[in-house]
Amino acid sequence: MSAAELTDLTLESGQPLQEQLYRQLVDWICNGRLAAGTKLPSSRRLAESLSISRNTVTLVLDQLKAEGFLTSHPGKGVFVSPELPAYTKKTHRQGWQAQKNRYLPSLSHYGDFAQTLSWGKKSEDQSLPFTPGLPDLSAFPFTIWNKLYRRHQSRLALTGYGQSQGYLPLRMALTEYLRNSRGVRCNTEQIIITNGAQEALNLCALVAINQGDKVYIEDPGYRRARAAFQSIGAKLVPANLKDKHLDVDKLVNSATQAKLLFTTPTHQYPMGGVMPAGERIKLLDWATEASCWIIEDDYDSEFSFQHKPIAALQGMGENTPVLYMGSFSKTLLPSLRLGYLVVPSSTVEAFTQAKEMLSGHSPLVTQAVVADFLDEGHFVRHLRKMRANYMKKWEHFCQLIREEVPPPAGLIASSAGMHLVISTPGHDDITLSKKLREYGFGSTPLSLFYSNKTEDPGLVLGFANTTFEQRADCAKILAKTLKK
Repeated sequence: MSAAELTDLTLESGQPLQEQLYRQLVDWICNGRLAAGTKLPSSRRLAESLSISRNTVTLVLDQLKAEGFLTSHPGKGVFVSPELPAYTKKTHRQGWQAQKNRYLPSLSHYGDFAQTLSWGKKSEDQSLPFTPGLPDLSAFPFTIWNKLYRRHQSRLALTGYGQSQGYLPLRMALTEYLRNSRGVRCNTEQIIITNGAQEALNLCALVAINQGDKVYIEDPGYRRARAAFQSIGAKLVPANLKDKHLDVDKLVNSATQAKLLFTTPTHQYPMGGVMPAGERIKLLDWATEASCWIIEDDYDSEFSFQHKPIAALQGMGENTPVLYMGSFSKTLLPSLRLGYLVVPSSTVEAFTQAKEMLSGHSPLVTQAVVADFLDEGHFVRHLRKMRANYMKKWEHFCQLIREEVPPPAGLIASSAGMHLVISTPGHDDITLSKKLREYGFGSTPLSLFYSNKTEDPGLVLGFANTTFEQRADCAKILAKTLKK
């Protein structure tokens, strides 16, 4: 065990040093600053740090041992005793000590809102099979990744502070990939590397909208986006779906004026619909005319099984009011915590400075490894392999749901990237999700994706990080539970 540093322990001139040191150590032990079992620095080290004689320190330590505050362990050092002397225990504490939280100042509106959120609690395992958005962790090319990591881990240039906008080689590699694979119109200066997709959302919320602004969000839609906008006081306006994608005609004809629209046009989340090209153009025309920002979340466009990959909305025209966002959580690993934004050139400075204030730079070594992973072709090869992998799992799980799950329950979104959506009429989906968790399976209740609890409950089930046996077991559990 390393010794406590006690770097803020100070003594004043003009007063007995031995008495000051004694009182400070007793006070720190009694108020818990030095907890039971804490190892103290050696008498020599403590004397040097306080610029006093070692004899003075030794006298104080010996007195504290005699009174029961400290105890010695030969060969190990001096430690705070597990039991304080009885006379130090107060029966009555002052009001601010006795009432632990009663006298704390109030939280901000943001803090109050954060306390209402239910996801990400310590007791919940976020990596269970069938957790939506979780890639096949066992299929990740760790051998290649570790080789690239060893290449960069000792580079001094990557051990200091980096640019808040992101590591330049990664932004260059991303520019090429997004242009060639997603049809995004951008240059390297328009890309901002973020700490995951959530930070990208938070940046968009902070930079693009003000408290009280109206924000359109797909309904059902991504609940973490909803939270990002609500946290800064935006007024959310549900945007309905048609054929499992945003109903553009209804939006365009709406009398409501909004500052921003959040949409997932390539693969609506969670329903999986694809917005047709004609409606995309209509949406861009409307946004330009209405002076409304569009956040395009291209969350899992790489995994499409029933149609060819669809190009990004952002790339359908020059100077579109689109903030394009993506991440490596689903294509590589969630633990990387790397995402990215593509923003119009005129807004780069605002987003970069906001990123500087919010979190500073993202981990440099991780960015360097991802840059090489892209440049050397490993990323494209990995995506190709995962498409084939996920397609087999998708076909198998769809077949199981159709065969095992009793009507009227059944598939309502079967082409949704890395997950399926099933309807569960007559069954509370939150209760069903808790039941699956008892068996060690994750899921998300469909009702949580709606602005108001839907009358059509269901479950969102990620299949990417599952085995053949787990999919079979999950289908049997669902069949048994939904028959009740």
